[in-house]
Amino acid sequence: METELSEYARSLPIGERIPFPEGGIPGWEIFPFEGDLQVKVLDEPVLPDPPRHGESGPSACRTCARSDDSFLWTDEHWRLGTSREPGALPATVLLYPRAHHDLLDLPPERAAEFGPMLQRAERAIRTIGGVARVHVNKWGDGAAHLHVFLYARPAGLQQLRGTCLPLWDDVLPKRSASEWAATHRRIAHAMAADGGTAHV
Repeated sequence: METELSEYARSLPIGERIPFPEGGIPGWEIFPFEGDLQVKVLDEPVLPDPPRHGESGPSACRTCARSDDSFLWTDEHWRLGTSREPGALPATVLLYPRAHHDLLDLPPERAAEFGPMLQRAERAIRTIGGVARVHVNKWGDGAAHLHVFLYARPAGLQQLRGTCLPLWDDVLPKRSASEWAATHRRIAHAMAADGGTAHV
């Protein structure tokens, strides 16, 4: 874990008002907000970074503690889950390794499976229909257990393209619980068709 401020961080205008760059993301057609916006003032750096949930190992990890039946689908090495509450997009799922690893320490056997598992999850998501693209995102600032988001971008909605898709998911009307459950069943059973167990 880094404990010294990098040269990059030292060069930033901490505590100063930052203007929007010309041609920056707020001017993009895919940006979901309009009106008077301003860039937040950068807070002072905090070092070392606060520990993420599960940083001390599997015994303190919420993901490790979850039972298989709280996921959509599982197999010997991987689990596919989703948020508890319905979202706005056609589907949002998360792929996790069963064992407590982040991407940096994923064992070679699991790393070799990672790409094919993402492909498999995308194929399962596409079985729900009306999906133009599946976006894959990995952040990992909140939890030390690897979790990769797969967001289904609905066909035809050009404003939802690209990096702002999670922002649109936050502001668009949420789907009904029954639609959300039906989508999860379809995805879980599509995953199970190639092995593993559907739990919904």
